[in-house]
Amino acid sequence: MLDFDYSISTKVFFGKNRVGEIGEEIKKYSDRVLFAYGGASIKNSGLYAVIINLLNKNKITYEELSGIQPNPRIKSVREGVNLCRANKLRFILAVGGGSVIDCSKAIAAGIYYNADPWDFFAKKARVEKALPLGTVLTLAATGSEMNGFSVISNEETKEKLAMGNDLLRPKFSVLDPAYTFTVSKKHTAAGVVDIYTHILEQYFCPVQGAYVQDKLAEGLIKVCLKYGHLAVKEPWNYEVRANLMWAGSLALNGILTYGKIGDWAAHVIEHALSAVYDITHGVGLAIIGPNWMEYVLDEKTAGKFAEYAKNVWGIESKDDFDAAKKAIAKTREFFRSLGMPVSLREVGIGDEKIEEMAKKAVVFGDIGNFRKLNTSDVVKILRSAL
Repeated sequence: MLDFDYSISTKVFFGKNRVGEIGEEIKKYSDRVLFAYGGASIKNSGLYAVIINLLNKNKITYEELSGIQPNPRIKSVREGVNLCRANKLRFILAVGGGSVIDCSKAIAAGIYYNADPWDFFAKKARVEKALPLGTVLTLAATGSEMNGFSVISNEETKEKLAMGNDLLRPKFSVLDPAYTFTVSKKHTAAGVVDIYTHILEQYFCPVQGAYVQDKLAEGLIKVCLKYGHLAVKEPWNYEVRANLMWAGSLALNGILTYGKIGDWAAHVIEHALSAVYDITHGVGLAIIGPNWMEYVLDEKTAGKFAEYAKNVWGIESKDDFDAAKKAIAKTREFFRSLGMPVSLREVGIGDEKIEEMAKKAVVFGDIGNFRKLNTSDVVKILRSAL
């Protein structure tokens, strides 16, 4: 296990009707707020009206930034930065899923940067200061409500890139599982895949001896296996939604990576895929994840795959390769059973832009830590995913 510094600073309000806490929390930082959200879903659910009432009740001045899309665009970030500057807003309240929260983080950093906020994602600038933000989560998936990462798409360049800084961790997050009751079957399933893949990206790691982290990871994977199907079949089941929501936060708040090194190759490849084709992130991961697993399976990695096979799927074999292949097949079957596609052709994608996507995936150099991958490797993974 590697040395590490532990810091998970986000205050979590978990449970029913905890949104009432946001007024006092926001006023610890400012009474001038950017209220960021996506489409009509929070209005249809009644959450929008609840938020507005709370802001007015606590005499908080606000401006709204609506229309933040899945795979959030840099244009929304720029718009939010301009709103904050023009109206002297000093706090951001992000209400929605990971896309809204990621966009809000980029705005929080961008307001203190005198050039284009895309520079953070293109690795031309570092976050030095950021506005405080809080979140009200409506989709269990990305874990953005409890970490400092942001992923943004640039329509002009057809890129989807990430940045991370602890200054971007939300000051507080409201996690009320009831707000996820109305999430569609497709996006519920995609969220489960996203959570599952986050865990795998940290589980498959070259660092030895991180037993605690591995056991936590295996346990969280089993939460996905236990509750994934139920969330699709019983969307109004509070226990199901609650367990998935908390699993999503724990999957990417840092606790699984402390003392380890994450891989993240599957995510980087998926970002290139959804940058070009704008597909749902979890859908892309259902396709890319198992194909990445098959590609990186070799003599050096087979033992870890066999561990995954035994401890997650109950598969035991004297041959590590045999166990690994069976576990990968089980993973793909699980994604399929949630209603997710497991090949590119199922979502209408052929081989026309494979080279382009591969180059985008390695724009900053080779990717992955479990096994290093170059452009040629990514091309092969994408072709196997057809």
